[in-house]
Amino acid sequence: MTHGVQEIEVKYRVGDLAALEDALARRGALLSAPVHQDDQAYAEDGWTYAQPKIGRSFARLRTQQGRHLFTVKKPVDNAMACLEHETTVADREQMHNAITLMGFHPTVRIVKTRRTATLGDMTICVDEVEHAGAFVEIERTVHGQESGITVQEELDGFARSLGVALERTSDTYDSLVRAALTPA
Repeated sequence: MTHGVQEIEVKYRVGDLAALEDALARRGALLSAPVHQDDQAYAEDGWTYAQPKIGRSFARLRTQQGRHLFTVKKPVDNAMACLEHETTVADREQMHNAITLMGFHPTVRIVKTRRTATLGDMTICVDEVEHAGAFVEIERTVHGQESGITVQEELDGFARSLGVALERTSDTYDSLVRAALTPA
């Protein structure tokens, strides 16, 4: 088991955004105004998409509403159960240079519009991702030794209880965007 703070999530492709919005509203989850996010994903030098993500560190540089956030994630149980650390940075270009100097390489740019809601201890993110489509992420932050798999089963139960057609995916946005942009 892993100690520390973990972000545990489940992700679904959404076929009918209006139906999802209605189902969330009926549960009291009112979505925020849309926010534009511009993310650059990074992987450790030597890592490729043909390799597993568990146990490897990945970085992200996000610009949102004029702020730059630097995030490092390390998948524990699977790619959606990660140790995560995040902080604000002043200069995106300088941080990009620092990330590459630390031994990471840029992988994929992810641009999306996100609306969020909080319901109990869950954060719900409804994302429209360029090149990949509409998704909903349901996440929870856990401390200590709680099993990521167990939390994902609970979050999946909530998603299924919404009564909306959702297609679960275990892929992260960088993998989904990369797949959409890679010729078959």
